[in-house]
Amino acid sequence: MGKPLMGAIALASLLVISACAENGDASKSKDLDPTSVVDATDLNDIMLTVADPNEAVEYFRTSLQKDPKRIEFRRGMAKSLIRAKRATEAVPVFEKLVEMKGSTDQDRIDLAEARIRTNDWKGAEAELNKVPPTVETYQRYRLEAMIADSQKKWKKADSFYEIAAGLTTQPSNVMNNWGYSKMARGDYKAAEKLFIEAITYDRKLFTAKNNLVLARAAQKNYALPVIPMSEEEKAQLMYTSGLSAVKQGDTDIGRGLLQDAIDTHPRHFEEAVRSLESLNRTVKS
Repeated sequence: MGKPLMGAIALASLLVISACAENGDASKSKDLDPTSVVDATDLNDIMLTVADPNEAVEYFRTSLQKDPKRIEFRRGMAKSLIRAKRATEAVPVFEKLVEMKGSTDQDRIDLAEARIRTNDWKGAEAELNKVPPTVETYQRYRLEAMIADSQKKWKKADSFYEIAAGLTTQPSNVMNNWGYSKMARGDYKAAEKLFIEAITYDRKLFTAKNNLVLARAAQKNYALPVIPMSEEEKAQLMYTSGLSAVKQGDTDIGRGLLQDAIDTHPRHFEEAVRSLESLNRTVKS
């Protein structure tokens, strides 16, 4: 566990013990259970937000072993596994969670997302079908849209994406997903507009910037779009555009973009250098 987090936990524990002493219950501090400190200091929330995901997993695993009936520990462990990008391990934890007394519709929606992360699209759909239609949340409709995409039910996907976008003040990620959906269908113009909109909401969303370049390159427009970008991002986007040009047979344009990427990158751009060297060897042979 990192030193800042340990300091916060230690301080929280001292505050609880101090409070006991002020109330004339100093003797109780000797028997203070860690789970009591958790309740008193919102340590669960700390573990789910600022703690290292893998450390959080171990914390909730240990807590759950001590008290397997505490639903918040199981929920915390499942969510921490997702944060740690360990979705395969998270699924069985979520499965037990949704069967526990006190579980919520949100727990089942989180299970559906975990199934999607493990590429279990049918399982995810089955979980969402168990959630009442009255539960209308951004996450629910975003997942519904992704499932419709996987089934190539485009009209249904568009409807769900639109609803999801309207249920959040930060729709950048759903706009990016929607744009990718449009690009998969070959509707590059529509995809381009959605990626631009995603970047408008989140200037730092590099995935949308890269997807935007791909959508433009698919239309043989290799010029970089006028969007916010750092020098490093500019080099990476040139690299993406250059590779796309080469794949579409525009070798000279691709070579130029790869060289521009190398020249623009603030540090050594190893991937671009290797790609350009490989391209030059292919052309010479």
